Amino acid sequence: MLLAAALLSWPGRSALRRDRRRSVTRRADVRTRPAARVPLPVLAAVATTAVVALLSTPLVAALAGGCAALAARTEQRRRADLRQETRLAVLVEALAALDAELRSGRSLDEATRAAVGACADDDSGRALARAVRAPEGEPTDDGDEVGRALGRVAAAARLSSRTGCSLAAVVGAVEDDLRARSRRRLELRSATAGSRASTALLAGLPVLGLVMGGGVGADPWGVLTTTATGQVLLVAGVALEVAGLAWSAWLVRRAVR
Repeated sequence: MLLAAALLSWPGRSALRRDRRRSVTRRADVRTRPAARVPLPVLAAVATTAVVALLSTPLVAALAGGCAALAARTEQRRRADLRQETRLAVLVEALAALDAELRSGRSLDEATRAAVGACADDDSGRALARAVRAPEGEPTDDGDEVGRALGRVAAAARLSSRTGCSLAAVVGAVEDDLRARSRRRLELRSATAGSRASTALLAGLPVLGLVMGGGVGADPWGVLTTTATGQVLLVAGVALEVAGLAWSAWLVRRAVR
């Protein structure tokens, strides 16, 4: 378990280094192909299976490897959501700067340069600049909330260049909408914190049962790993545990969205 936890925490630094290298190259408009490497879920599954196989039965090793792969995939999704929220917060601040510069009477190029300079993330700043200066093209190739917000800014820039209407009002409306969505997401996350805590508590009860059974001399782990009936129950229990966690996570994500 300690080795699996270490493997789950390792790739975050590599991802940060890749992000820094992309920022240094100043070529956010060209999507780079990911380097050929072993995916994290596969790496976690293989490592965990190899370690557990030395300590227990092949069945337990296979179950542990599958659980490690699912845990690694969940951690990757959590980090991706965190990166998206960070980009969204940075984009909101950049839109606020662009709105303020436009309302102060500065030209579109000057306001865009000021907004890009105030943006804490280089990729988001360049994406916003493309959406404003080249609205006829695709501002971003991501279908997430950040991409949709940039698409709205690009549509407003197209309308402003064709009709001469004010761009500041639309930029301010997009900023207000993103701020409202962020506040709503935080409120929903706070409201579902109790459900997530209950899910984690219920997920740990089988482990507590094994520990309590071993404490009274019943040896439940030996029964589950050495007898045919115990192995069937072990597979069924792990499957039900994973299904319950996946269902609870799906319900929470659906509520937050």
